[in-house]
Amino acid sequence: MATLLGERSARATWRDYLELTKPRVVLLMLITSLVGMFLATRAGVPWTVLLFGNLGIALCAGGAAVVNHVVDRQIDSVMARTHKRPLAEGRVSPAAALTFALVLGVAGLLLLLAFTNALAAWLTLASLIGYAVIYTGFLKRATPQNIVIGGLAGAAPPLLGWVAVTGQVSAEPLLLVLIIFAWTPPHFWALAIHRKAEYAKVNIPMLPVTHGEHYTKVHILLYTVALLAVSFMPYAIHMSGPLYLAAAALLGARFLYWAVVLYRDSRPHAAIRTFKFSIWYLFALFIALLVDHYLLLNI
Repeated sequence: MATLLGERSARATWRDYLELTKPRVVLLMLITSLVGMFLATRAGVPWTVLLFGNLGIALCAGGAAVVNHVVDRQIDSVMARTHKRPLAEGRVSPAAALTFALVLGVAGLLLLLAFTNALAAWLTLASLIGYAVIYTGFLKRATPQNIVIGGLAGAAPPLLGWVAVTGQVSAEPLLLVLIIFAWTPPHFWALAIHRKAEYAKVNIPMLPVTHGEHYTKVHILLYTVALLAVSFMPYAIHMSGPLYLAAAALLGARFLYWAVVLYRDSRPHAAIRTFKFSIWYLFALFIALLVDHYLLLNI
């Protein structure tokens, strides 16, 4: 068996290793990190911080994603959505993946230490450990509140970007973290409803599995209302202006619409459509923050 796995691992390509880093997830994280950087200053972000700071954050996030693949390789091989992943199919061995994760994580931290500041590096390390160890290794299998508790690690990128520029933590980036923290449960629970049977098959205690779909839909609706309220706070504290307020209202109303559709089950494939919209919601909301910020600078 070891020989067989070794032969299959030898066929791994660079695309397999790229897939292990979950590049689309990392890209969304980098968008929020970039926004955090640009919102942190009115003078412009130094190119070294912009380039190497985000590269460091991306490498650390990619390393955490690789660890997630390693820990979840058994359940990934059973679930339809993930059974073709490189580790699940044996194209990459766990040892090779962990080595890759270590290289990514160390390289990312060294870049952050060299081109940003120590606080940004240690906060990034804490985020990496939070996702790769605490969430993936423990919370995911321990409680149906796994997404809520573990979501803090995934909400960190705008704070990391802000701290990479300023070297300090303040209320504004923590508010950006709070927005992503409130966004995470309705985002993931919508996917969990869509994939409920698969999560049940592998004994992952996602909320729809442990408490049923109706209970989960109610909580998606409640968290979406909370998200809508939280998304107005940058305007309330004069961090942003009317352009962002209008975008937050429109995007929030649309997200709330999908949460209600999901609750009522009034349209086909409501769960996966809610999940997909939530991705565009977060992307558009942070772009609105960025555009509004530079619009304010020119007024």
